[in-house]
Amino acid sequence: MFPHHREREQPIFSTRAHVFQIDPATKRNWIPASKHAVSVSFFYDCGRNVYRIISVGGTKAIINCIVTPSMTFTKTSQKFGQWADSRANTVYGLGFATEQQLHQFADKFKEVKDAARLAREKSQDKELANTALSIAAPQDLADDLQSPPVVCVNGPEDKLFRSQSADITLSSEKERIKKMLSEGSICEMNLEAELFTLQDSNSKLVAALHEANANVEQWKRQLHAYQDETERLREQVADLEAHGGHGPSDRLKDELTQSLEELEALLKAKDEEIHILQSKRAEHHDIERERDQAIHRLREVEMRNSELERRIQNTEQNLNNSMEDRDRLDTELQRSIEILDIKIFDLNDLRQSLVKLVDK
Repeated sequence: MFPHHREREQPIFSTRAHVFQIDPATKRNWIPASKHAVSVSFFYDCGRNVYRIISVGGTKAIINCIVTPSMTFTKTSQKFGQWADSRANTVYGLGFATEQQLHQFADKFKEVKDAARLAREKSQDKELANTALSIAAPQDLADDLQSPPVVCVNGPEDKLFRSQSADITLSSEKERIKKMLSEGSICEMNLEAELFTLQDSNSKLVAALHEANANVEQWKRQLHAYQDETERLREQVADLEAHGGHGPSDRLKDELTQSLEELEALLKAKDEEIHILQSKRAEHHDIERERDQAIHRLREVEMRNSELERRIQNTEQNLNNSMEDRDRLDTELQRSIEILDIKIFDLNDLRQSLVKLVDK
Protein backbone atom coordinates (compact mmCIF):
# COMPACT_ATOMS: atom_id res chain seq x y z
CA MET A 1 0.00 0.00 0.00
CA PHE A 2 1.00 3.55 -0.60
CA PRO A 3 1.64 5.62 2.56
CA HIS A 4 -0.20 8.84 3.02
CA HIS A 5 1.59 11.51 1.05
CA ARG A 6 0.74 14.21 3.57
CA GLU A 7 2.27 12.10 6.37
CA ARG A 8 5.32 11.02 4.41
CA GLU A 9 6.54 14.27 2.81
CA GLN A 10 6.63 17.66 4.49
CA PRO A 11 7.84 21.00 3.02
CA ILE A 12 10.84 22.44 4.86
CA PHE A 13 11.73 25.45 2.65
CA SER A 14 10.12 27.27 -0.27
CA THR A 15 11.08 30.15 -2.53
CA ARG A 16 10.20 31.49 -5.99
CA ALA A 17 12.47 31.47 -9.00
CA HIS A 18 12.59 31.11 -12.78
CA VAL A 19 13.44 27.49 -13.65
CA PHE A 20 15.76 26.53 -16.55
CA GLN A 21 17.15 23.25 -17.92
CA ILE A 22 20.30 22.75 -19.96
CA ASP A 23 19.84 22.10 -23.68
CA PRO A 24 20.47 18.33 -24.12
CA ALA A 25 21.77 18.91 -27.66
CA THR A 26 24.36 21.63 -27.06
CA LYS A 27 24.92 21.24 -23.27
CA ARG A 28 25.54 25.01 -23.23
CA ASN A 29 22.29 26.91 -23.75
CA TRP A 30 19.53 27.21 -21.16
CA ILE A 31 15.92 26.28 -21.99
CA PRO A 32 13.22 27.97 -19.84
CA ALA A 33 11.10 25.38 -18.04
CA SER A 34 8.58 27.94 -16.80
CA LYS A 35 7.12 31.10 -18.31
CA HIS A 36 7.22 32.94 -14.99
CA ALA A 37 8.58 32.52 -11.48
CA VAL A 38 7.26 29.37 -9.78
CA SER A 39 7.58 27.89 -6.29
CA VAL A 40 10.71 25.75 -5.72
CA SER A 41 10.47 23.75 -2.49
CA PHE A 42 12.54 21.32 -0.43
CA PHE A 43 10.54 18.31 0.82
CA TYR A 44 11.57 15.68 3.37
CA ASP A 45 10.33 12.10 2.85
CA CYS A 46 10.28 10.60 6.34
CA GLY A 47 9.26 7.20 4.97
CA ARG A 48 12.34 6.75 2.76
CA ASN A 49 14.47 9.26 4.69
CA VAL A 50 15.33 11.27 1.55
CA TYR A 51 15.15 14.94 0.55
CA ARG A 52 13.68 16.18 -2.71
CA ILE A 53 13.57 19.45 -4.63
CA ILE A 54 10.16 19.87 -6.25
CA SER A 55 8.75 22.56 -8.50
CA VAL A 56 5.29 22.21 -10.05
CA GLY A 57 3.98 24.32 -12.91
CA GLY A 58 0.24 23.77 -13.28
CA THR A 59 -0.18 19.97 -13.13
CA LYS A 60 3.33 19.16 -14.44
CA ALA A 61 6.35 18.56 -12.25
CA ILE A 62 9.14 20.81 -13.61
CA ILE A 63 11.72 19.66 -11.02
CA ASN A 64 11.56 16.34 -9.17
CA CYS A 65 15.11 15.82 -7.94
CA ILE A 66 16.35 13.66 -5.05
CA VAL A 67 19.21 15.45 -3.26
CA THR A 68 22.33 13.29 -2.97
CA PRO A 69 25.60 13.97 -1.11
CA SER A 70 27.50 14.24 -4.42
CA MET A 71 25.43 17.21 -5.67
CA THR A 72 26.81 20.76 -5.59
CA PHE A 73 24.90 24.01 -6.03
CA THR A 74 27.07 26.57 -7.87
CA LYS A 75 26.43 30.32 -7.93
CA THR A 76 27.24 31.48 -11.46
CA SER A 77 26.12 35.10 -10.99
CA GLN A 78 24.60 37.39 -8.37
CA LYS A 79 21.07 36.03 -8.96
CA PHE A 80 21.59 32.70 -10.73
CA GLY A 81 22.69 29.25 -9.59
CA GLN A 82 22.74 25.70 -10.96
CA TRP A 83 23.24 22.04 -10.03
CA ALA A 84 23.47 18.75 -11.95
CA ASP A 85 21.10 15.79 -11.55
CA SER A 86 22.79 12.62 -12.80
CA ARG A 87 19.62 10.54 -12.43
CA ALA A 88 17.64 12.81 -14.75
CA ASN A 89 20.75 13.40 -16.91
CA THR A 90 20.24 17.16 -16.88
CA VAL A 91 21.36 20.40 -15.24
CA TYR A 92 18.85 22.69 -13.49
CA GLY A 93 19.25 26.47 -13.30
CA LEU A 94 17.38 28.92 -11.05
CA GLY A 95 17.07 32.66 -11.57
CA PHE A 96 16.09 34.60 -8.44
CA ALA A 97 14.67 38.09 -8.03
CA THR A 98 17.24 39.13 -5.41
CA GLU A 99 20.70 38.10 -4.34
CA GLN A 100 19.43 37.36 -0.83
CA GLN A 101 17.06 34.68 -2.17
CA LEU A 102 19.98 33.04 -3.99
CA HIS A 103 22.05 32.93 -0.79
CA GLN A 104 19.12 31.49 1.18
CA PHE A 105 18.57 28.71 -1.39
CA ALA A 106 22.30 27.90 -1.52
CA ASP A 107 22.50 27.66 2.28
CA LYS A 108 19.43 25.42 2.41
CA PHE A 109 20.86 23.24 -0.40
CA LYS A 110 24.09 22.73 1.55
CA GLU A 111 22.14 21.96 4.74
CA VAL A 112 19.92 19.40 2.97
CA LYS A 113 22.92 17.81 1.23
CA ASP A 114 24.66 17.28 4.59
CA ALA A 115 21.47 15.79 6.01
CA ALA A 116 21.20 13.45 2.99
CA ARG A 117 24.80 12.33 3.53
CA LEU A 118 24.07 11.44 7.17
CA ALA A 119 20.88 9.64 6.13
CA ARG A 120 22.77 7.58 3.53
CA GLU A 121 25.44 6.58 6.05
CA LYS A 122 22.78 5.39 8.49
CA SER A 123 21.00 3.52 5.69
CA GLN A 124 24.23 1.78 4.62
CA ASP A 125 24.92 0.67 8.19
CA LYS A 126 21.40 -0.74 8.42
CA GLU A 127 21.75 -2.56 5.09
CA LEU A 128 25.01 -4.18 6.23
CA ALA A 129 23.30 -5.42 9.38
CA ASN A 130 20.33 -6.78 7.41
CA THR A 131 22.67 -8.50 4.93
CA ALA A 132 24.48 -10.29 7.73
CA LEU A 133 21.17 -11.48 9.18
CA SER A 134 19.78 -12.64 5.83
CA ILE A 135 22.68 -15.00 4.95
CA ALA A 136 21.06 -17.95 6.75
CA ALA A 137 17.46 -16.95 5.91
CA PRO A 138 15.25 -19.58 4.21
CA GLN A 139 14.24 -19.19 0.58
CA ASP A 140 10.59 -20.12 1.05
CA LEU A 141 9.41 -16.70 -0.10
CA ALA A 142 11.23 -17.03 -3.42
CA ASP A 143 9.72 -20.51 -3.89
CA ASP A 144 6.25 -19.13 -3.28
CA LEU A 145 6.77 -16.51 -5.96
CA GLN A 146 7.54 -19.13 -8.64
CA SER A 147 4.86 -20.02 -11.19
CA PRO A 148 2.81 -23.16 -10.41
CA PRO A 149 3.90 -26.27 -12.36
CA VAL A 150 1.95 -27.50 -15.37
CA VAL A 151 -0.10 -30.59 -14.48
CA CYS A 152 0.01 -33.48 -17.00
CA VAL A 153 -2.67 -36.18 -17.40
CA ASN A 154 -1.65 -39.51 -18.98
CA GLY A 155 1.48 -38.11 -20.64
CA PRO A 156 3.08 -34.79 -21.60
CA GLU A 157 0.59 -34.04 -24.38
CA ASP A 158 -2.44 -33.41 -22.11
CA LYS A 159 -1.57 -30.13 -20.33
CA LEU A 160 -3.88 -28.00 -18.19
CA PHE A 161 -3.68 -24.20 -18.46
CA ARG A 162 -5.48 -22.02 -15.94
CA SER A 163 -7.36 -18.90 -17.06
CA GLN A 164 -5.74 -15.58 -16.16
CA SER A 165 -8.65 -13.30 -17.09
CA ALA A 166 -9.62 -12.52 -13.49
CA ASP A 167 -6.02 -11.62 -12.56
CA ILE A 168 -5.63 -9.38 -15.63
CA THR A 169 -8.86 -7.52 -14.82
CA LEU A 170 -7.88 -6.95 -11.18
CA SER A 171 -4.34 -5.90 -12.12
CA SER A 172 -5.57 -3.37 -14.70
CA GLU A 173 -8.03 -1.91 -12.17
CA LYS A 174 -5.22 -1.66 -9.60
CA GLU A 175 -2.90 0.11 -12.07
CA ARG A 176 -5.65 2.56 -13.03
CA ILE A 177 -6.32 3.47 -9.39
CA LYS A 178 -2.56 3.83 -8.76
CA LYS A 179 -2.36 6.28 -11.68
CA MET A 180 -5.27 8.29 -10.29
CA LEU A 181 -3.58 8.33 -6.87
CA SER A 182 -0.31 9.60 -8.36
CA GLU A 183 -2.14 12.40 -10.18
CA GLY A 184 -3.86 13.35 -6.93
CA SER A 185 -0.49 13.32 -5.15
CA ILE A 186 0.95 15.79 -7.69
CA CYS A 187 -2.04 18.09 -7.19
CA GLU A 188 -1.72 17.77 -3.41
CA MET A 189 2.01 18.51 -3.61
CA ASN A 190 1.27 21.65 -5.66
CA LEU A 191 -1.30 22.81 -3.11
CA GLU A 192 1.11 22.14 -0.22
CA ALA A 193 3.80 24.24 -1.89
CA GLU A 194 1.26 27.00 -2.56
CA LEU A 195 0.04 26.84 1.04
CA PHE A 196 3.61 26.99 2.35
CA THR A 197 4.26 30.10 0.22
CA LEU A 198 1.02 31.73 1.38
CA GLN A 199 1.83 31.02 5.02
CA ASP A 200 5.28 32.58 4.60
CA SER A 201 3.77 35.65 2.91
CA ASN A 202 1.08 35.84 5.56
CA SER A 203 3.60 35.87 8.41
CA LYS A 204 5.56 38.65 6.69
CA LEU A 205 2.39 40.68 6.13
CA VAL A 206 1.28 40.20 9.74
CA ALA A 207 4.63 41.52 10.97
CA ALA A 208 4.41 44.46 8.54
CA LEU A 209 0.83 45.12 9.64
CA HIS A 210 1.77 45.20 13.33
CA GLU A 211 4.60 47.60 12.54
CA ALA A 212 2.26 49.74 10.44
CA ASN A 213 -0.34 49.82 13.22
CA ALA A 214 2.32 50.99 15.66
CA ASN A 215 3.39 53.69 13.18
CA VAL A 216 -0.24 54.74 12.69
CA GLU A 217 -0.70 55.20 16.42
CA GLN A 218 2.48 57.25 16.59
CA TRP A 219 1.42 59.35 13.60
CA LYS A 220 -2.00 59.90 15.16
CA ARG A 221 -0.35 61.28 18.30
CA GLN A 222 1.87 63.50 16.14
CA LEU A 223 -1.19 64.57 14.16
CA HIS A 224 -3.03 65.65 17.31
CA ALA A 225 0.08 67.53 18.46
CA TYR A 226 0.33 69.26 15.06
CA GLN A 227 -3.35 70.15 15.17
CA ASP A 228 -2.96 71.67 18.63
CA GLU A 229 0.10 73.57 17.41
CA THR A 230 -1.84 74.75 14.37
CA GLU A 231 -4.73 76.01 16.49
CA ARG A 232 -2.32 77.83 18.77
CA LEU A 233 -0.61 79.47 15.79
CA ARG A 234 -3.98 80.41 14.33
CA GLU A 235 -4.90 82.11 17.58
CA GLN A 236 -1.60 83.97 17.61
CA VAL A 237 -2.14 85.10 13.99
CA ALA A 238 -5.67 86.23 14.86
CA ASP A 239 -4.37 88.21 17.86
CA LEU A 240 -1.69 89.88 15.72
CA GLU A 241 -4.25 90.81 13.08
CA ALA A 242 -6.55 92.21 15.75
CA HIS A 243 -3.81 94.40 17.22
CA GLY A 244 -2.83 95.54 13.71
CA GLY A 245 0.85 95.82 14.60
CA HIS A 246 3.55 96.77 12.09
CA GLY A 247 7.31 96.18 11.66
CA PRO A 248 8.55 93.20 13.62
CA SER A 249 4.95 92.01 14.15
CA ASP A 250 4.49 91.73 10.37
CA ARG A 251 7.61 89.56 10.11
CA LEU A 252 6.34 87.39 12.96
CA LYS A 253 3.01 87.10 11.18
CA ASP A 254 4.74 85.96 7.98
CA GLU A 255 6.78 83.38 9.90
CA LEU A 256 3.69 82.06 11.60
CA THR A 257 1.81 81.85 8.32
CA GLN A 258 4.69 79.92 6.75
CA SER A 259 4.83 77.54 9.72
CA LEU A 260 1.10 77.04 9.42
CA GLU A 261 1.38 76.12 5.73
CA GLU A 262 4.20 73.66 6.45
CA LEU A 263 2.14 72.01 9.18
CA GLU A 264 -0.86 71.73 6.85
CA ALA A 265 1.33 70.12 4.16
CA LEU A 266 2.72 67.68 6.75
CA LEU A 267 -0.81 66.78 7.88
CA LYS A 268 -1.80 66.09 4.29
CA ALA A 269 1.22 63.80 3.80
CA LYS A 270 0.40 61.90 6.99
CA ASP A 271 -3.21 61.44 5.84
CA GLU A 272 -1.98 59.92 2.57
CA GLU A 273 0.29 57.51 4.46
CA ILE A 274 -2.64 56.44 6.63
CA HIS A 275 -4.72 55.73 3.51
CA ILE A 276 -1.86 53.62 2.05
CA LEU A 277 -1.62 51.57 5.25
CA GLN A 278 -5.38 51.00 5.25
CA SER A 279 -5.17 49.70 1.65
CA LYS A 280 -2.34 47.34 2.68
CA ARG A 281 -4.55 46.04 5.47
CA ALA A 282 -7.24 45.23 2.88
CA GLU A 283 -4.64 43.33 0.79
CA HIS A 284 -3.72 41.36 3.90
CA HIS A 285 -7.36 40.26 4.28
CA ASP A 286 -7.39 39.15 0.62
CA ILE A 287 -4.28 37.00 1.17
CA GLU A 288 -5.85 35.41 4.25
CA ARG A 289 -8.92 34.56 2.18
CA GLU A 290 -6.71 32.97 -0.52
CA ARG A 291 -4.91 30.96 2.16
CA ASP A 292 -8.23 29.66 3.50
CA GLN A 293 -9.26 28.67 -0.02
CA ALA A 294 -5.96 26.82 -0.54
CA ILE A 295 -6.44 24.96 2.77
CA HIS A 296 -9.96 23.99 1.67
CA ARG A 297 -8.67 22.68 -1.68
CA LEU A 298 -5.92 20.76 0.09
CA ARG A 299 -8.46 19.08 2.37
CA GLU A 300 -10.55 18.09 -0.64
CA VAL A 301 -7.50 16.51 -2.31
CA GLU A 302 -6.66 14.65 0.91
CA MET A 303 -10.22 13.28 1.06
CA ARG A 304 -9.93 12.22 -2.57
CA ASN A 305 -6.62 10.46 -1.90
CA SER A 306 -8.14 8.68 1.11
CA GLU A 307 -10.99 7.43 -1.08
CA LEU A 308 -8.53 6.23 -3.73
CA GLU A 309 -6.43 4.44 -1.12
CA ARG A 310 -9.56 2.77 0.25
CA ARG A 311 -10.45 1.57 -3.25
CA ILE A 312 -6.94 0.21 -3.70
CA GLN A 313 -7.25 -1.66 -0.40
CA ASN A 314 -10.53 -3.19 -1.54
CA THR A 315 -9.01 -4.14 -4.90
CA GLU A 316 -6.02 -5.77 -3.24
CA GLN A 317 -8.33 -7.63 -0.86
CA ASN A 318 -10.35 -8.89 -3.82
CA LEU A 319 -7.14 -9.90 -5.56
CA ASN A 320 -5.96 -11.82 -2.50
CA ASN A 321 -9.31 -13.55 -2.20
CA SER A 322 -9.20 -14.47 -5.88
CA MET A 323 -5.70 -15.90 -5.51
CA GLU A 324 -6.80 -17.93 -2.47
CA ASP A 325 -9.78 -19.29 -4.43
CA ARG A 326 -7.50 -20.15 -7.32
CA ASP A 327 -5.07 -21.99 -5.04
CA ARG A 328 -7.93 -23.91 -3.46
CA LEU A 329 -9.25 -24.81 -6.91
CA ASP A 330 -5.77 -25.97 -7.95
CA THR A 331 -5.59 -28.22 -4.89
CA GLU A 332 -8.96 -29.75 -5.59
CA LEU A 333 -8.10 -30.17 -9.27
CA GLN A 334 -4.83 -31.91 -8.38
CA ARG A 335 -6.68 -34.26 -6.05
CA SER A 336 -9.24 -35.04 -8.76
CA ILE A 337 -6.46 -35.72 -11.26
CA GLU A 338 -4.77 -38.11 -8.87
CA ILE A 339 -8.06 -39.96 -8.32
CA LEU A 340 -8.62 -40.02 -12.08
CA ASP A 341 -5.16 -41.46 -12.64
CA ILE A 342 -5.88 -44.21 -10.10
CA LYS A 343 -9.21 -45.04 -11.78
CA ILE A 344 -7.56 -45.12 -15.21
CA PHE A 345 -4.86 -47.42 -13.87
CA ASP A 346 -7.52 -49.73 -12.38
CA LEU A 347 -9.45 -49.73 -15.65
CA ASN A 348 -6.27 -50.55 -17.54
CA ASP A 349 -5.63 -53.54 -15.24
CA LEU A 350 -9.23 -54.68 -15.69
CA ARG A 351 -8.91 -54.40 -19.48
CA GLN A 352 -5.74 -56.49 -19.47
CA SER A 353 -7.44 -59.08 -17.24
CA LEU A 354 -10.38 -59.24 -19.61
CA VAL A 355 -8.10 -59.64 -22.61
CA LYS A 356 -6.29 -62.52 -20.94
CA LEU A 357 -9.61 -64.12 -20.02
CA VAL A 358 -10.87 -63.82 -23.63
CA ASP A 359 -7.63 -65.34 -24.96
CA LYS A 360 -8.06 -68.36 -22.74
